[in-house]
Amino acid sequence: MIELRNVSVSFDDQRVLDGVTFSLKRGEFVYLVGQTGAGKSSLMRLLYMDLMPENGDVRIAGYESRSITNRQIPHLRRRIGVVFQDFRLLEDRSVYDNIAFALYVTNTSRSDIKKKVLHALADVGLSHKRNHMPHELSGGEQQRVVIARALINEPVVLLADEPTGNLDPTSSAEIMDILTKINMRGTAIVMATHNYELVKRYPARIVQLKDGKLIEVDKAPGRVARSSP
Repeated sequence: MIELRNVSVSFDDQRVLDGVTFSLKRGEFVYLVGQTGAGKSSLMRLLYMDLMPENGDVRIAGYESRSITNRQIPHLRRRIGVVFQDFRLLEDRSVYDNIAFALYVTNTSRSDIKKKVLHALADVGLSHKRNHMPHELSGGEQQRVVIARALINEPVVLLADEPTGNLDPTSSAEIMDILTKINMRGTAIVMATHNYELVKRYPARIVQLKDGKLIEVDKAPGRVARSSP
């Protein structure tokens, strides 16, 4: 599903990732932890190929960083769902249109778009808010819209970069319940987080970025979705 082999990345001559090797199985849930500035967001960017490694190779969903072309990157990203901490919703569009936006550019029929959007909204418990604008929603509701948008193309893996970072404890728990449900249906998840209380409450495999290295903290056997091989 995901494999990094001896990957290194530097910014301004400072090594952020140093020979990182990592793999993720289909249907697995992995927490990526580490201090601010440790390189968690850089590693996430590598996975959806917004950033390319200086050394080593990134393989995800059948694509490789060594050989992927600019034309192929959008196709890769349709197989990956990304959830950001700061929501990144289109403020001038409704909840429905924010979720449908990713499908408008793929020649999907309007009837299929409607079916997929309503299904995604039901998944995150926001069917009744489909005509609302982002500013009319709470932070937790906005993040649920982001998750629905990330799910619209039925991704094989969901990348969640601090998805609860701007939320209160109740909203954070709601987001984690949704992510757990998604994972148990077979979607692999990599979640970067500072929230160790959530990690304790929702145990899964943990890897830590420290001094440019990726360290296995807890393999958490048995936390892989049942549908994975």
